[in-house]
Amino acid sequence: MFHLIWYILVGLISGLIAKWVMHTHMTIFWTIVLGIIGSIIGGCVTHMFARPANPRFHPAGLIFSTLGAILVLFICYKLKIHFPKIG
Repeated sequence: MFHLIWYILVGLISGLIAKWVMHTHMTIFWTIVLGIIGSIIGGCVTHMFARPANPRFHPAGLIFSTLGAILVLFICYKLKIHFPKIG
C-alpha cells in the first residue's frame, strides 16, 4: 500500500515540475499520470546504465522521473496530443 502512495507522490511532484517547465495546464489527475509515466521511462533509462546498490531506491529517481515526464510532454506536443485542461 505504501508503494502506491509513494508512486502517486513522486508522480505528482515530477508531473508538477514537468508541466511547469513545459508551460502546460492540465488537471491534477493527468499531472499524476504524466509523472508516473515519466517515472517508468526514467526508471528504465537509469536501470539500463547503472544498477542501484539498493534495489528499492535509486538516488536519481525524482530527477529522471521529471526528465521522463518532460520527454512525454515534448512528444505529445510534437504529435499534437492534448491533455484535458483545467476549467
